[in-house]
Amino acid sequence: MRILYIHQYFASRKGRTGTRSYEFGRFLAGKGHEVTMITSGVANAEFPLGPDGKDREYEVDGIRVLSVAGGYNDPHAGTAMWGWRRMLKFCGFSRAAVRAGKNLVPPHVVFATHTPLMVGLAGVALSRHFGVPFVFEVRDLWPQALVNVGALRNPVVVQMMKWTARYIYHAADHIIALSPGMKQGITQAGTLEEKVTVIPNASDLDLFGPHLDGSASRERLGLGERFAAIYFGAMGMANGLEYVIEAAKILAQRKEDHIVLVLHGDGGKRSRLEALARHHGLTNVVFSDLVPDKSEIARIVAGCDCCLTIYRAAKEQTWSPNKMFDALAAGKPVLVNVGGWLGEIVEHNECGLSLDPARPEALADALVKLSREPDLCRKMGANARALAERQFDRNLLAGCLEEVLTEATQRYLIEAV
Repeated sequence: MRILYIHQYFASRKGRTGTRSYEFGRFLAGKGHEVTMITSGVANAEFPLGPDGKDREYEVDGIRVLSVAGGYNDPHAGTAMWGWRRMLKFCGFSRAAVRAGKNLVPPHVVFATHTPLMVGLAGVALSRHFGVPFVFEVRDLWPQALVNVGALRNPVVVQMMKWTARYIYHAADHIIALSPGMKQGITQAGTLEEKVTVIPNASDLDLFGPHLDGSASRERLGLGERFAAIYFGAMGMANGLEYVIEAAKILAQRKEDHIVLVLHGDGGKRSRLEALARHHGLTNVVFSDLVPDKSEIARIVAGCDCCLTIYRAAKEQTWSPNKMFDALAAGKPVLVNVGGWLGEIVEHNECGLSLDPARPEALADALVKLSREPDLCRKMGANARALAERQFDRNLLAGCLEEVLTEATQRYLIEAV
């Protein structure tokens, strides 16, 4: 198949954000498919625009990458933008993707991955231009996810985004959801259940693992002999990392000085979080800067004792975060303050603990428990790695995507005849 793959935030392992599209694209290319990736070349350190500010082509591990002059590539930068500015940027990428895509050799299928939601409009336009099927991947339920965390309040914008989502869902030949909750949200918007396939985020088993030596990272971060819990990912409104700062404050008040919390990443809330830590005089919080590639993140995680999956408290929890599945691959216990399927995963498989998102005391208590029970920590870590290998192997899930794209293409040809 010739696959036209659209992802505004595309990055390889040398980038600073999630690599689902890279890993899946690399898998598809390895199976003999022609994969062309359209991404934003704006603020893109890995695949920048040409010197004249125009579109530029690259090749990475069998994937043809087309960087276009629209939107922006770094999702961390987007968390610091005002809502309307972000929306304009999203629409700018969609327009640029359509413009560039129309000049390509006709694909057999168009595959667009959200977020942002507007990338689906580019997918619809290009699938109709070429007369081929369109598969849409939903990584987050917009606008509901934004409303739930207080990032979107304007009722006019909310309604416009609801209409946009329903339009894209209706136009898509098939939809991929990253969690059962996302599938439920899509079907509640009027989409037939058989039109939606759940393919969750995958674990990078060859990148993260208990075999890695994280001692150099521990030393660089000044963790010493303390029990270290790490959060690695975006630091925006939706992440609600004030929860971690409050837990650190509680631990300091309890004199639990043998525990340290590492916050690795960037985003619109990082400076606020650093200010909070300084205000409370916390010496048990370490901020770690972004690193050049994902392999270094894996070594930082290897140098810590457990991992945190943290989100701002919300009524509906449908997330499928990269960081949790990478934590499983690393063989680390996972502390997650999100209910629903994520909390059920760690509790049912005994690979971590599910926490009350409204009580940072729950995080403090869990860290004390794990720090004092090394055998339990090791058991949970082993269970985490086993779960990653059994259920979230990247190659297994990439194979599911290949099946969806193949079936969509074949069904489209049959219906056309």
